[in-house]
Amino acid sequence: MGRKLFCELSPLTYEISRQKCILLRHITNFASKDKFAKAKSISPLPHKIYSHSSFMRRKLGSVDMALQENKVHNLSLAVPLVNGVLIYPGEIFSFWNLVGNTTKAKGYKTGLAIKMGSPSQDVGGGMCQFTNLIHWMVLHTPLNVVERHQHDQLDLFPDCKRNVPFGLGTSIVYNYFDYRFQNNTTATYQIFIYQTEEFLCGEIRSNQSQSYQYQIYTQDEFFSKEEDGVYRKGNVFREKLDTASKVCIEKILLQKNHAKVAYDTSSLKIDE
Repeated sequence: MGRKLFCELSPLTYEISRQKCILLRHITNFASKDKFAKAKSISPLPHKIYSHSSFMRRKLGSVDMALQENKVHNLSLAVPLVNGVLIYPGEIFSFWNLVGNTTKAKGYKTGLAIKMGSPSQDVGGGMCQFTNLIHWMVLHTPLNVVERHQHDQLDLFPDCKRNVPFGLGTSIVYNYFDYRFQNNTTATYQIFIYQTEEFLCGEIRSNQSQSYQYQIYTQDEFFSKEEDGVYRKGNVFREKLDTASKVCIEKILLQKNHAKVAYDTSSLKIDE
């Protein structure tokens, strides 16, 4: 076993490391010449580009459902801070720049979080569902993702009401693990987010129509037995289609999954 990192020695050293990372990101943001999106409008731009919704309460293995209820509450605090944001040409959308720190003092509760590759809990937990939704919508546009983190290629929970290919999730930690994309087009984009009783819903709009549409899917997905456990494998592709003719203009590999399964695999079909 290798030597532990400083942040792994104790809760105190973990917090010291976390605060150092937060400070460094603040300094980087202050020194940056990037222009972050912050203007908002309740008036929708004329062209709806893509919309999506995701269940807020899903059975995730043995995770306490109370953490899911707290997540729903946490989302209700964060949604108004992003809803209606306009991303003008050249601007960067930064999730944490808009939402800020999700602290107990602001009313956030303890929700589900992922720490050191395992399910955990933390005040403000559940924000990754927010950025997952935004990322999925952004993938249906020409907007350029400039910062995205993942959960270390781990398959943490069995599929439950999944309607997005595995592996396209996001991992965020205030403020040094951010989710960011840049608008390198000549159009202005806008994000609307709202909640219903069951769903977190999103819509991305623009002041210009898109000449292209995007299809995202998984090919060759399967579970396989390896020396140290079961792995989920598969390739996630994105096709760029001409809006008028539906002809594929470009096909790219978005992600190659090789994720270790962290839950009971007895119900899975596994290739030996």
